[in-house]
Amino acid sequence: MRHRVAIGFGLVTLLAAATAQAADKPACKPAILGTAQVRSVLDGRTVQLTDGREVRLAGIEVPQKHDSAAKVALESLVSGRDIALLRLGADSDRYGRVVALVSVEPGVAEIGQSVQRALLAQGQARVTANIGDSACAANLLEAERTARASGLGLWADPYYVIRRAEDPAGILAVRGRFAVVEGKVLSVRESGATIYVNFGRRWSDDFTVTVQKRSERSFTAAGLELKKLTGQHVRVRGTIEERGGPWIEAARPEQIEIAERGHE
Repeated sequence: MRHRVAIGFGLVTLLAAATAQAADKPACKPAILGTAQVRSVLDGRTVQLTDGREVRLAGIEVPQKHDSAAKVALESLVSGRDIALLRLGADSDRYGRVVALVSVEPGVAEIGQSVQRALLAQGQARVTANIGDSACAANLLEAERTARASGLGLWADPYYVIRRAEDPAGILAVRGRFAVVEGKVLSVRESGATIYVNFGRRWSDDFTVTVQKRSERSFTAAGLELKKLTGQHVRVRGTIEERGGPWIEAARPEQIEIAERGHE
């Protein structure tokens, strides 16, 4: 009898610990900005409301080459529907458009029910570089990973495959555009106000990610200690620039994911 009681107590303890751990995990809880009705879909990530406003879908990127397919997918999700607008970062862009998560279930402020997650799960979009909420980013990245692993949508096109850090020329082929790059971090160095995450020995040729020292605290708070990335395989997203070799500036922690080789 004592043995059974001990086992039962052990199970209760484990369940309590698991519940506490889940409770400690940051949750994505976007605030509801309002509700509206969709009049039309303008492109793969923009809709027009019946009140005349335009809404730009927050948190995702739709490559121009893939816009037609994304537009068809978005039309099937929202055309003529009542939607809820949820806050994710800034509420508007420089063109005056509303920027928001969109849910086809008004009153439901859950990213799992968002149009963005549905598009990502179909492979019609990629997660953008600057989301502003690590918990929401993790939810969207999960949907993207699933689509990528299954080769859905744009992930079936070799042009959009993840670029390899060990292939600088291949990365520079998409200079000036949004891309996802994966590779093993060779070293992390600090110089002045900048942290350099190096994927090769020669900065003038190899892929590099830079983070401003003032932003380091936000990465650490998100559970990503930059100085401990040496030797790890990571996945980085952002606009490809050229400073000698290819380069991405990471301003937000959600731009960098730990990506164990062979996981996907």
